[in-house]
Amino acid sequence: MKKILVPIIAALVLTACGNNKQSEIDSINSEIAAGNFTVADSLIDGYISQNRLSEDEIYSLNFQKDLMHRKRLDFRKNKEDVLEYISKYYPEADDAMLEKWENAKALEAMIIDGEKKYFNSAARNLFRIDKDARKRKIDVDGENADELQLLLEKHLPEVMSQAKESPVRQSLPKKMKITYTLTVPANAVPASETIRCWLPYPRTDSRRQANIELLSVDAADYLISPDEYPHKSMYIEKTAKENEPAVFKYSFVMSSAAEWFDLKPENIKPYDRESELYRKYTGERSTHVIFSNMIKEFSAKVVGNETNPLLVSNKILQYIKDSYPWASALEYSTMDNIPEYVIENNHGDCGMVGLLYITLCRYNGIPAKWQSGFMLHPGDVNLHDWAETYFEGIGWVPVDPSFIRRSFDDSDANAFYSNGIDAYRWIVNDDYSREFYPAKKFPRSETVDFQRGEVEWSGGNLYFNKWKWNIDVEYLD
Repeated sequence: MKKILVPIIAALVLTACGNNKQSEIDSINSEIAAGNFTVADSLIDGYISQNRLSEDEIYSLNFQKDLMHRKRLDFRKNKEDVLEYISKYYPEADDAMLEKWENAKALEAMIIDGEKKYFNSAARNLFRIDKDARKRKIDVDGENADELQLLLEKHLPEVMSQAKESPVRQSLPKKMKITYTLTVPANAVPASETIRCWLPYPRTDSRRQANIELLSVDAADYLISPDEYPHKSMYIEKTAKENEPAVFKYSFVMSSAAEWFDLKPENIKPYDRESELYRKYTGERSTHVIFSNMIKEFSAKVVGNETNPLLVSNKILQYIKDSYPWASALEYSTMDNIPEYVIENNHGDCGMVGLLYITLCRYNGIPAKWQSGFMLHPGDVNLHDWAETYFEGIGWVPVDPSFIRRSFDDSDANAFYSNGIDAYRWIVNDDYSREFYPAKKFPRSETVDFQRGEVEWSGGNLYFNKWKWNIDVEYLD
C-alpha cells in the first residue's frame, strides 16, 4: 500500500465516483476547514463505511482524523490559561487586547468544535513575536544571560581564524559521547505485540561528522539505514511486556567539526543548469517547497533583481533575520505549507525559516537542500534544522537561517552562518519527508523531519504524546 505522507484529502475528489461522493468529500473538507472536528470525524467514518474505497483512500481519510487529533493536542489552552500568563506582564489585559494580538498573528488561536482554543505556546510566543510585548517582558523579568551567545562569541572567532590559516575548511572538531533513549510507557501497547522503533542515528557520509563509534545498543538485533536513505536511523523491534515500559537505547561517540567558507560574490561561478544536481535541487518538492504565487511575489519583494547567488542568499537571510523572530512551532505535520505560514504569521522556528530559505533559493535558481539533527551546544541541546546551499566552484555550503538571527560585534561572525556552521552539531537528515529503512507501515508522527524518533505497532502509529525521548551528551574534549 502506498504511504501518503502529507494531508491531501482534496485528492480524493478526483477518484470519487458520482456527484454524491464528491459532495460528501466537499462536506468533510468544509467541516475540517471550519474547525468542526467532531462532525468531520463522524462524516469520515460514515464515508468509509458506506463506500467502496481503495486502501490509499482509506489511509488518507484516516490520516485526516489523525491530523485533527494532533491539532487538538496542539491547541489545548483556554482564554483563562492565556490570560494567567500574560497578566504578569499586562495586568490590564482584556478581550480587546487579546483580539488585537490575535489579528496581528502574535497570539495563535483557532476554533475547534465551536470553542476558541489557543496554541499551547501561544502566551509565551506573544513575548517572542510582538516587539512591544518582548520589551515589556524584559522590563519585568530583566534580561537573562545567553550562555549560548557567550559560547559562540568565543567559538566562532576561533573557527574563522583557523580557516583563514588553512586550506582545510573543517576545523575544531568536538568529540562527544551521545546516549539516546526512547521509552514507550508500560501498557501503551498490548502485551506480546511487536513495537517497531526508529531512532535518530549519525550520518556517516558527511565531511563534518567523523570517527563514529557505536558503543552499545540495548537490543539483541538492530538495523542501521544505508547512507542513501536521507533519514539516518537505527531500527529496533521489541515485544511489549505487561506492566513494563519498552526502552530503546543506544550510545555512540563521534567528532563533529565546524566549517566556514568566507565566501565573496566574486567566488561564485555560473551554474551548470543541465546537471542532475542543479535540476534536482532547484525544483519544487511537495508539500512545502512550492513556487506558489505567494512565494513568487515574496521573492520579488525580498530578492528584487539581484542575480548573484551569494547575494541572493544573503538577501533572503537578512530578511529572515530582520522580520521573523523565533517562536515555538505547531507540529509540522499539521501545516499545509510551512514557508507560506511563516510569511503570513511573521515568525518561525528553525525548520520553518529553513524551508522558506530553501524554497526562495530554489525559486531563484540556487540549489539548496534540507539538513537537520540536533544542536549540541553545552547547556543548549535540542532538535535543530538548517540548510545546505550549492555554490558552483565551491560545492555544498552549510547555512543556518535560524542562527543567522544572532548578532555579533565582529562583521565576519555576524555573517558566519550564511556560509558556515559551528562544531556542535549532530547530522541525522539530508532531506525532508523521505522514506524510512525499513519502511514505516503507518503515518509518521513527524511528516517533515526526523529527530525524536518514530514508533508504531500493528494497531497503528504511536504519536509523540504516547512516548518520551531523551538525549544525554558527554563532552570528551
